[in-house]
Amino acid sequence: MSVNQQGFSLVEVLIAMTIGSILLLATARFLPALQGAILRQTQQQVLEEEIWQRLFTVSRHLQRAGFCRGACGGEAVLIENQCLRVRWDSNLNGVWEDAPAANSDVTGFRLKNGALETLRGATDCNAKGWDKMTDPDFLIVDEFKVQRHNISGFSPEFEVTLSAHLKSRPTVQLNASHSVTGHNL
Repeated sequence: MSVNQQGFSLVEVLIAMTIGSILLLATARFLPALQGAILRQTQQQVLEEEIWQRLFTVSRHLQRAGFCRGACGGEAVLIENQCLRVRWDSNLNGVWEDAPAANSDVTGFRLKNGALETLRGATDCNAKGWDKMTDPDFLIVDEFKVQRHNISGFSPEFEVTLSAHLKSRPTVQLNASHSVTGHNL
């Protein structure tokens, strides 16, 4: 009893292996490029999240600026070169307190040496004791700017701008701007 079996010939197997090897090499060359693109996209997204989070923090303080549950005196928003100081009655006692720092109603934000910094109880933009809001080993803040736009008959509008780039990859950068209304001013 003879069994008639047929399979692939040696030539067919070699051709299939050659085609498979070419496809595998093409995929292997494409994979690092894909991984690089994913890494760049992830870094851009992390930078965007970091900058927008800082923008919204500063904006929230500007929205609260000027609030007082009594008769507070003085300027509620002080804008200097790459420095912002904001006052609002956080403990609802009717007074804007400057000291002690732990209970102060003044919060400052400034750009110094590529980092956005904050200080509760900031009486001066050049004072000591500021805390970094951004990590200069991860990202460099190139610009921090707050502009006040007074509109007749309306509350002032503030435009907060932050520009930054990654320290490890300067080509990954972001310029972000956010506008907010100072309802209590």
